Amino acid sequence: MGTLSNFNQITKIISEKGYRILIPELPIFDLPILKTTAKEISNFLSEFISHLKLKNVTLLGNSLGGHIALIYTIKNQSNVKSLILTGSSGLYEKSMGETFPRREDYEYIKLKTQEVFYDPKIASKKLIDSIYKNVNNRKRAIRILTLAKSAIRHNLSKELKIIQIPTLLIWGNNDQVTPPEVAKEFKNLIKNSTIRWIDKCGHAPMMEHPIIFSNFCLKWLKIIDEN
Repeated sequence: MGTLSNFNQITKIISEKGYRILIPELPIFDLPILKTTAKEISNFLSEFISHLKLKNVTLLGNSLGGHIALIYTIKNQSNVKSLILTGSSGLYEKSMGETFPRREDYEYIKLKTQEVFYDPKIASKKLIDSIYKNVNNRKRAIRILTLAKSAIRHNLSKELKIIQIPTLLIWGNNDQVTPPEVAKEFKNLIKNSTIRWIDKCGHAPMMEHPIIFSNFCLKWLKIIDEN
């Protein structure tokens, strides 16, 4: 589900306030199978930031993107101004399991996609078609599963205490993938963190409630800039 278009609406709203937004296309389907891990993709992010000579960045990540942002921050905290995490993995997340059961069943894939959101209508036919295509492409499906297992193995609970930078947690009250308890655990483990909740919202708040999400981000960025 992690397509760049998921961030289209918030990118427009936030960039109109003068912020520069960069969205790297992560090489989820391009790395060798043995390097298809959260750690290796975090290394890609590190190379991306170094190549563009970016300093004092704010990293925003949803789900696996949040996990990757956390791995980068733990290693490069001096170059991160703040973090914004939404439905982030890294502690606990529900998934389809060890395989893609009934991956050739379009209605099943449709149902699992809809479950990500509070409002199932957010799961457009275009989004469902894209996911269905990916999980029925053997090479892509193997990489998706490999990466998911890597993220589960790479639990960050013992490392999060290292993070001292300001961290904003934006969470859907109805998130079934990384439930609200996960956000509360992040809050307990990251000292300088704040939670903002969004009602009637699932695992991808930036898609379901882009205006509320963007306003949380803008208020946060203003506070960070002032400090």
